[in-house]
Amino acid sequence: MLPPVARTFLIDTDTASDDAVALIMALRAPDVDVAAITVVAGNVDLRQATRNALYTVELCGANVPIYSGAEKPLLRTYEDATWFHGRDGLGDHNYPAPLRSAEGTHAVDAIINTINANSGLVLVTLGPLTNIALALSKRPGIAAKVSRCVVMGGAPCCEGNVTPAAEYNIWVDPEAARTVMRSGLPIELIGWQLCRGDAVLRETEIAHIEGFNTKLAPFAIECNSRARAAYKTQTGEDGLALPDPVAMCLALDPSVGTEWSEHYVDVETRSDLTRGMTVVDRLNVAQDERNRAVWAPALGGRKVKICWSIDNRRWKAALYAALRSRTV
Repeated sequence: MLPPVARTFLIDTDTASDDAVALIMALRAPDVDVAAITVVAGNVDLRQATRNALYTVELCGANVPIYSGAEKPLLRTYEDATWFHGRDGLGDHNYPAPLRSAEGTHAVDAIINTINANSGLVLVTLGPLTNIALALSKRPGIAAKVSRCVVMGGAPCCEGNVTPAAEYNIWVDPEAARTVMRSGLPIELIGWQLCRGDAVLRETEIAHIEGFNTKLAPFAIECNSRARAAYKTQTGEDGLALPDPVAMCLALDPSVGTEWSEHYVDVETRSDLTRGMTVVDRLNVAQDERNRAVWAPALGGRKVKICWSIDNRRWKAALYAALRSRTV
């Protein structure tokens, strides 16, 4: 029997601790070819995020081109999340400098070129959507060439993690997020709430991973040490919450999602109180007469597929499988 044809992934990331684990999951997946990794300012500044992506790829023994992109949001003042991930984004453990450098092409052009060269690829976004919005503004037609666009972001119908209304990736550049939501991309929205509750790695599960005899496993736990402490301060939950790896798990295998539905989604850009809120038309009332005028721009796009719940046992099994993998 012929081996399965590899799926092509393009990953856009603001590489910090949980992003690094998500990259490991994609790079160690046997049926995935990561064509490119593009980097955007978010959790940490662009230079540091690029360095972290290069280091993680080297740790995996992979050879994937990495491209640096937008240094700040479209219109807003850039605000990082080092309070959560550490000054270097990887928990401040003084990891060595990567041996490679990023490619010379800007990430926005790399996104356009990679999609045009790999029609039908899976686009996975792990950070603010600035690079994607800029690429769509430059070449709107690329939206039709993407088979799936898995977006880690938003807090659909629940509280946010950076304000009561918004999740960080959407909040930091809401104008970019709105552009992407209205673009016609086949978006699958993976909100931050999916990494909470039973999806959190508890002490016994963390110890289980640390017992793997690979160099990827201890790195995945260590680089998230600052994030674990920050998460406990933020929520009161003791454990490791991994939003980007959960999103990558669903990019690799959407059947891990146990409840999905499709709705129009828009992003709040004008309010200080609810900036970056992902507003979901869950009851399908956006087209009603009282709402139609406000929702008209979103209604001109396509519905977003939203994941509401996941099989936590399968999510953790997928993580374990990636971290047990030995690098070449």
